[in-house]
Parts: sequence; structure tokens; C-alpha cells
Amino acid sequence: MTGQNTYTALSSAAFGHGVHRGTAVTRYGRLKLASANGHRRVAGTSWATARWTSDWVTPGHAFTQLIPSWQAVTPARSYVQVSLRARTADGRVSSFDTIARWTSSDAVFKRTSMGTQGDDLARVNTDTFVAASGVQFTSWQVRLTLVRAPGAASPKVRRVGAVASLPAATVPATSTPLYGAQQLAVPGYSQMTHRGQYPAYGGGGEAWCSPTSTSMVLGYYGALPSRSAYAWVKKSYADPWVDHAARMTFDHRYDGTGNWPFNTAYAARLVDDAFVTRLSDLRDAERFVHAGIPLVVSISFSRGQLSGAPISATAGHLVVITGFTASGSVVVNDPAAPSNASVSRTYDRGQFERAWLTSSKGAAYVIRDAAHALPAAGGSGSSW
Repeated sequence: MTGQNTYTALSSAAFGHGVHRGTAVTRYGRLKLASANGHRRVAGTSWATARWTSDWVTPGHAFTQLIPSWQAVTPARSYVQVSLRARTADGRVSSFDTIARWTSSDAVFKRTSMGTQGDDLARVNTDTFVAASGVQFTSWQVRLTLVRAPGAASPKVRRVGAVASLPAATVPATSTPLYGAQQLAVPGYSQMTHRGQYPAYGGGGEAWCSPTSTSMVLGYYGALPSRSAYAWVKKSYADPWVDHAARMTFDHRYDGTGNWPFNTAYAARLVDDAFVTRLSDLRDAERFVHAGIPLVVSISFSRGQLSGAPISATAGHLVVITGFTASGSVVVNDPAAPSNASVSRTYDRGQFERAWLTSSKGAAYVIRDAAHALPAAGGSGSSW
């Protein structure tokens, strides 16, 4: 069975539909809290809430997993809660399960995934909504709850979306190359140069593969945060924007910086578009690189399964695909390298594709600016 993946984004047009409970759409197409529909206690204070529930989204194929992502602005003392539910072909509907309570700041409220939740149809695995064994869904809904403290400005959501996936039962044969040699000039940052720094954020820099990879792509677009944003970082630390990204993507329940939509939500505040999707194979990745868009992808491998890697094995690791050789091998910025100068690596196509498709099922962060349009989907079973 070939896997199928469909990413669907909801923004201004979709916000005009669905069910509003105290929310409204601004003149610029953002979803905001217009009037309190309810209240909840946060930090000993009653905060106002409002919520919007989307229409049902039908990707056109069955799916067993959903990964949401969002783009939002959360002023001080406000946050956004993202919840999902799904429906089967015979009309059974899961409960709404909360994926995250997210804010761009950690001064008052701590961004967090919500841990295991579930009913007889689905459960939540940190950042992924997963169908129960034997269950397949055909449509999904997202519910956004906007929350603010008294007197605080409303959070505003620019876009929310999700990738609906029916993963392949087995990893397919190695794909054939689509283009010739291509290489993007993505700067190289090593997570290992941050070893021991700020261990409160997931154990310290040696664990920061995801924010380090996200920072490399932001650096490619010239979209790293301003100096004032990372002024809190110790001045002797190199590449302080990586420390900042680790803090801004840290998931207080998961206790790490590898939450996929937390990374794209952080990036979306600095570029025009960022979301989590899944791709079917490296031919899909080649389409993005050909369009000038590097990809952050999630890989896993055991000892001896990825020749030339700076670590011997991993249950989950984020790297940046920056290009391909003429023969189709993958050129990667691997943040686990010991120094910035050694980050660039070339991996065997078959080994890398298996490492990518086996565990994360082709998960990727798409981060881009307005100058780089998304490529056309190639009919591989993935749509973005």
C-alpha cells in the first residue's frame, strides 16, 4: 500500500465559516477574540476565552494520523489552544482532543502539549492525533480556543492546518532521482557547540537538533530573530539565536524542543509561511529544493544504517535537506556534527530515505518566505 498525505490550510476564507463563539475575523483575515464566551483560571486570575470550530475538512482519502500546525501572534498574557477531532466514513465522531496550548512567550504562561488523551476512536501522541487500532477517518475538524488575561490584547491566528496521513504499511523501494545536482546555501549550525547550555530547555544544547535545524533554515532566508530577542543569552555563546529558538520551542510537558508544530509556529513569526507536513519520498523533497526551499526532516536509524552520520543511532533526529548530488545522494546539514564547519554531510539516498520514512513517515517542516512559492505536487501520494 502506498502512503497518502494531504496538508490542508485554513485561513481568512475558512475563518468566515464554521462556528464562532466569541471570535471574529479582522479586516486583515485574522481570527481574534472579540467577546468573552467563557473564562478559565490561569495563574490565579480569570482569563477570557472564545472559540472557533472549523467546518469539516475532507482530504479525499482515509487517514489514521493528523499533525496540526498554526501561525499566530500571542501578545503578552494570551495564548491559543488547538484541538482536533475526526469522523469515520460511517459517521462515528471522536472527542475533541487538545494538541497544544501555545504562546510565543513563556513569561506568564508556559506553552505545552497536553499529553495522552483519548476515547475509543483516537489518542494524542504529543503533537500527533492518532486513530485507534483498526479505525480510519475520512474528515477532521479543528477547534481554536483564544485566551487572554484581563486587559490583554487578543491573540490572533493567521492560519491553522493539518496534514492527514495514511502511512504506507512498508517503506517503498528507494526512489529514483528527479533532478540533477542542486545545492542551497543554507548556513550550518551545530547543536553540539551548545553542549551544556541552558539545560532547563530539554537538557541543553546537545539535544537541540530541532531548533538548530529550524534556525539554519531561518538563517538561509535572512530571517533570524533580532539581537534584542536573544539579548538574554550569555554573550560568550556562539550562535545565540539557537539558544533563543530552543527556549521559544520548548514544550513544558514533553520536556523537549522537538515538538514539530512548536518549531513551525516559532518560524512562522519570522517568515511568511511555516507548517508541518509529510512527504512520500525524496522525489517530493527534490521538488522543494528545486523551488529554493530547504526542508527540516525527522529521521531515525540504528547502528550502521546511515553511513557517515555523526551519531551512531537515534530514535528521532532533525536535519536539513539542502540539496542532492548528480547521482541522487542527499546533501544534508546535520546539526549533530561536532562543529559548524562539519555540519554538511552527504548521505546515501536509500539509507537516508529509509531513515526518514520508517519512523516519522516522511515528516517535514516547510519554512519559506514570500519569494519562494510552493512547488506543484508531483502525484506521489502527497499533497501540500
